[in-house]
Amino acid sequence: MQHTTPSGRGAGGTRRAQRRARRRVAEMNVTPVVDVMLVLLIVFMVAAPMLTVGVPVELPRTSASALPAEREEPLSITLTADGQMMIMTTEVAPGELIPRLRAVASERQDNRIFLRADGAIPYERVVQVMGALNASGFNNIGLVTDTDGPRFDGQD
Repeated sequence: MQHTTPSGRGAGGTRRAQRRARRRVAEMNVTPVVDVMLVLLIVFMVAAPMLTVGVPVELPRTSASALPAEREEPLSITLTADGQMMIMTTEVAPGELIPRLRAVASERQDNRIFLRADGAIPYERVVQVMGALNASGFNNIGLVTDTDGPRFDGQD
């Protein structure tokens, strides 16, 4: 005679159900992995434009709006507060500026040069560099500034 449980099943039936329930699931849940990857993608997409030029300078503030984004990373010259001159992140001597720029510009499609100068640098030095660039044939020069500066329209 077989022993039955209150549900009407035999004792052997519950053991089989327990064995089935104890089996390990061999599937990996990839949803958390996809979530983490999407968050990392967004973080890198936001952070990447901020890493274009790594030379710290205190840019002067103006009310001018930002220029539209370019396809090619802009060629930038930086004048630091301590008098260093840099093409992108490479320091150059003043006498080497134009020859190095010509070598770099010959391999580029865009002829625009962005001039970044620390606000503590005398205006005369910035104009001297701009004049040397202009005399050497680099006529498309943009000055890089920070936004939210004085507007000089009485609404400051």
